Amino acid sequence: MFNPYTEEHDLFRQTVRQFAEKEIAPYADEWEAQKDFPSELFKKAGQLGIFGAHYPEAHGGSGGDYWFSIAKAQELPRSRCAGVTMALLVQSDMATPVISDLGTDEQIEEFLKPTLAGDKIVSIGVSEPGAGSDVAGIRTHARRDGTDYILNGQKTFITNGARADYITMLVKTNPDTGSHGCTFFLVPTKTKGFRVGRKLEKIGNHASDTAELFLEDVRIPERYRLGEENMGFMYLMQNFQSERLIGAVSGLAGSRMVVEYSRKYGEDRVAFGKPIIKREIWQHKFVHMYTQLEMAQAFVDRVTDQFNEEKYVKKENVSFETVKLISMAKIVAGDLVAEIADTCLQFHGGWGYTEEYPIARAWRDARLLKIGGGTSETMTYYLAKLMGL
Repeated sequence: MFNPYTEEHDLFRQTVRQFAEKEIAPYADEWEAQKDFPSELFKKAGQLGIFGAHYPEAHGGSGGDYWFSIAKAQELPRSRCAGVTMALLVQSDMATPVISDLGTDEQIEEFLKPTLAGDKIVSIGVSEPGAGSDVAGIRTHARRDGTDYILNGQKTFITNGARADYITMLVKTNPDTGSHGCTFFLVPTKTKGFRVGRKLEKIGNHASDTAELFLEDVRIPERYRLGEENMGFMYLMQNFQSERLIGAVSGLAGSRMVVEYSRKYGEDRVAFGKPIIKREIWQHKFVHMYTQLEMAQAFVDRVTDQFNEEKYVKKENVSFETVKLISMAKIVAGDLVAEIADTCLQFHGGWGYTEEYPIARAWRDARLLKIGGGTSETMTYYLAKLMGL
């Protein structure tokens, strides 16, 4: 079997596992009910080096490869709280890679280093009320005013949005050129004119805050622009790859936990004179789930190895071939995670439909993977273009 992990990876994995099982899991039910969790958790994760293991030492990280991030994404689901897992992964793998790739020395010092240390909280601001997967449709815009930019508009579905110290935000700087007129900015949330709207009520991932953001004449200095003006869409497409791949990895790891939990339930639950796991129909379904997980994991490992080679070994932009495979991986993982959650809920019968068993929460949480980071339909459309269909 393919095994890219070294002793250092395994030690890091153990650190993340202990963090998830001791600092999150005991409070998962409470935080889900409160629909919130303490922001101090970011600081604890930062102190353990969980956020920065795969970032260069010069950026405040540990200088590891991408397999460190994979190990982290596989262990965080042990927290039994997908909302917290999502919030932490936004901090480490969704809102920060573009800063590491494009940031100036000053931006690294002011934003990235304290974020990886857990001293600052960040979110990624792309989606809007009328533009989710259709990034070219965003309407939040920036106009130059001397050496500053003035930002106006609205963002929504922003994880960590209610607690973030700053937003890695994509806005239009040239509205006449569609997707190619976008630019990234680092937007401190205490800037005048910036306002957090309501926290959205979601089906799942209750512990994470998902907010609306409003910008009214928000003045941002030019030094907070990330990369070149009007190149933001190209940067986003590179940034999306890490987000989509890490989502697939985390989803598959969570599904393994769901299957194992359900198997134990089936061994203990007796119906019609014997444990329900001994019923042939359910044995076949479990064999199918185990098989599909192994197949999906093998594919994701292959894609991860290719991504790691290009991004962390050769230090190049991700190739179109890898982009294609990552999109496929997200589709495969999204479908499988939802299928497994639904099968395992059915396996629990009536108890699966109650809040007394964690399978109900897992079922709700699993649905997000087919939507977040680009819907499965958008991924398929994008793949059709890449494949010349």
